[in-house]
Amino acid sequence: MPPATTYDAIVIGTSQGGRFLPIALAKAGRNVAMIERGPLGGVCVNAGCTPTKTMVASARVAYLARRGAEYGVHTAPVSVDLQAVRQGKQGIVEGARNSYQNRLTALQGVELLRGEAHFTTPKTLEVSLGGSETRAITAPLIVIDTGDRPEELAIKGAENVPVLNSTTIMELDTLPEHLLILGGGYIGLEFGQMFRRFGSQVTIIQRRHRLLMSEDEDVSNEIARIFREEGIIVLTETAPRQVEQLGNGRLQLTVRTPQGEQQLVGSHLLAAAGRIPNTEALTPEAAGIHLDQEGYIQVNERLETNVPDIYAMGDVRGGPAFIHVSYDDYRIVRTNLLEEGHASTRDRLVPHTIFHRPPAWARRHD
Repeated sequence: MPPATTYDAIVIGTSQGGRFLPIALAKAGRNVAMIERGPLGGVCVNAGCTPTKTMVASARVAYLARRGAEYGVHTAPVSVDLQAVRQGKQGIVEGARNSYQNRLTALQGVELLRGEAHFTTPKTLEVSLGGSETRAITAPLIVIDTGDRPEELAIKGAENVPVLNSTTIMELDTLPEHLLILGGGYIGLEFGQMFRRFGSQVTIIQRRHRLLMSEDEDVSNEIARIFREEGIIVLTETAPRQVEQLGNGRLQLTVRTPQGEQQLVGSHLLAAAGRIPNTEALTPEAAGIHLDQEGYIQVNERLETNVPDIYAMGDVRGGPAFIHVSYDDYRIVRTNLLEEGHASTRDRLVPHTIFHRPPAWARRHD
């Protein structure tokens, strides 16, 4: 392999922080290598905020159209063309990607490498660019922003049935007749209400004794009430045990409840109960980077790893998986690297919201 190409900085991943940091570094005169193995923009642009909120907006229109008579507006029976919804979502996603790509193209000092990167030494990476082509690169400063991904469902029979996750469910062309959702957190609730409003039957299965365990109990209870009013079945203290394929495109999910085992029959199954970090392909052990028990990169309040001049930001370091947290990680790293500041995670508060309608405090459905 030819000698490693040297840069001033390497940024791995183009999620919220990884999109902006290379631009800031290049404008400061640094020569930057930017590595992305998938679509530009990371989860938020491709499989998170941008596409889901687009689909939520379509679901809300369908919901309001069905309730038009309550407002004195009469419409024909409402149907949802999920393929058209998906195409509209994809158009917005591609627009965001292209806008960012154009911004990069016009910028001097950033080289975009499309491929999979892994550490070979603390400051050297090998990038697989497709086929058998590889390239070695090195820099005194490396920032990791590789994010995380949905965790695979690990129950008996899961390998024999089609299991959707938060990415693949947005690529459906036809509406599920009955969507079974494993997980009562933000992701499960967002897709649950969305597909109920599209017209699917929806059942949410939650292991814990209530939805949204990170929220106050009164908020959780109000959201459960709103969902049940919309016709969503909410099962708490219910754990999935086994899934099997039935005939006619149906599947059967066996769950354990306080009353004993039950069988739920649906047409589609969404696993929305966990995410795992994108760290194993990086071979962080080759750089001596410490991970926690779940595989997330350990950092201090300045987002520094245990290896000098290697940083991690965004979802790959664990903690609250919010876009504004990732952007604030970028602020911290930029401030400390380029402005000689002393920013840290101790400086911030973390506001968050729940994307469902109506807001838990509202009295009238929206």
